[in-house]
This record gives sequence, structure tokens and C-alpha cells, in this order.
Amino acid sequence: MNTQNEQVPSTETAATEDGLLDGRVRLLQPRRGYRVAVDAVLLAAAIPIQAGERVLDLGAGVAAVGLCLARRVPGVQVVGIELQPSLVGLARRNSALNGLSEAVRTVEHDLAAPLPDGLGTFQHVSANPPYLPAAVADPSPDPVKALATVESSAGLARWLEVAAAAATDSITLIHRSDRLEEIVTGFVRVGWGDIAVQPLAPAQRVLVRARRSASARRHQAMPLVMHRADGSYTAEAVAILRHAAPLAF
Repeated sequence: MNTQNEQVPSTETAATEDGLLDGRVRLLQPRRGYRVAVDAVLLAAAIPIQAGERVLDLGAGVAAVGLCLARRVPGVQVVGIELQPSLVGLARRNSALNGLSEAVRTVEHDLAAPLPDGLGTFQHVSANPPYLPAAVADPSPDPVKALATVESSAGLARWLEVAAAAATDSITLIHRSDRLEEIVTGFVRVGWGDIAVQPLAPAQRVLVRARRSASARRHQAMPLVMHRADGSYTAEAVAILRHAAPLAF
């Protein structure tokens, strides 16, 4: 959902300025390597948040999820956690570029270590973990993209543990559908067994929302169809990707 405009010089990395939510969000991101896709917009749309609540966004990248969320629900606060210094730099610039520095801030941190002190409490956690386990991945030669797409110091189980320890109400993540059972099992293990699943078609992706529960139960929504036969977005997808509609499931 990005529209490439001009090249923007950066001390962190060569970047382009793109747009999300039909231009409501301006986004500086690396010209090459890892670039934001619709996954971030869908994840932001799926977080069940209200004004005045706080979100911890794990794997924040250039802050796309946080910025989309802050545009959709004014009055929220988002703290992003990101491993890569170059992306942290762009995330902070993006918050300023959109006039959202008070609402969306990004902290450099490796999830393999305990979260930094002083972050406060969070009703919600969102996460966009690397999709590929290191044991089976063929990493990109671009180091930024490789770290964003392949698990490194913290595997999927660690991401779920961090999320479960930080959230009081809900955890929402987006991931590959072929790892759904691993995700559900991981959530049950950490005591967040009330699971809702939103498949995304035709992409092999799922949105998963977990709430705290000692017993395991699962609700699976009908797939959200993203494209018509001619390749254009469906009306439901347009409402989310362009008009900042929430994605309830």
C-alpha cells in the first residue's frame, strides 16, 4: 500500500518517503531491503484499542504499525521495540514527520533480553515477528532485511513470552499461516489460551489475537478476502488499507 515518491537522504540509510492509509501516514523507509507491506496496516487495524490506552509494539521497524494505529484511534500511546538501530532512527523520524512524537516512540532493544525498565503498563501488545525460523531460512543478503524476516537472537517462543508478560488485555500478531499451530501452542503455554484467528486470503498469513485464559479455546473467523479476480482490492480491504477501518474478528 506504499506509493514511492522522492529519495530522502538519511544518516541511518538511504530512504524513500511513502504513504499509508491513503496518505494519512507518511513513512520514511529503506530504499532497498526490508520495506513495509500491507501486513503492518492489517495488524494496526486488528488491535482492539480505545483512546487513552497503551500498546507495546514488538518488532516496530520504522513505526508503521504505531503510526497507523495512532491515526485510526487518536489518543492512544504506542511504544515500539526494535532491534536494528537504522530502523529505530527512521521510526523516530517518522513519528516527528507525522506530528506524532508524543504518541508513538521507539526504543532500541533486543527481545532476547528483559524489557527495559520504566516502559509503564500496556493494555495491548502487537507483534510482527520474523516469519522464518533460522534453521530453515535462506536469509536475504541484505542484513536489515535478513534480521527483519529471519529469527535471530529471539525465536517465536520468546516473542510470545515477552508479549504475555507485558499485556493486560490482548495480544495481536500477524504471521505465516503454516506456523499457526506453533503460535496457538505457545500462547496456551504462557496462559493466553483464548485465541481468535483471522485468515487472510489469498496470502498465507493469519492475524491471531490472544487473551488471558487458563483453558484453551479457539474461534476462527471466515477468511478476509483481499483481492477480486481482477487483482484489485475488495471493498473490505480498501476500507482497512485506505480508510483506516478497524478489522474486527
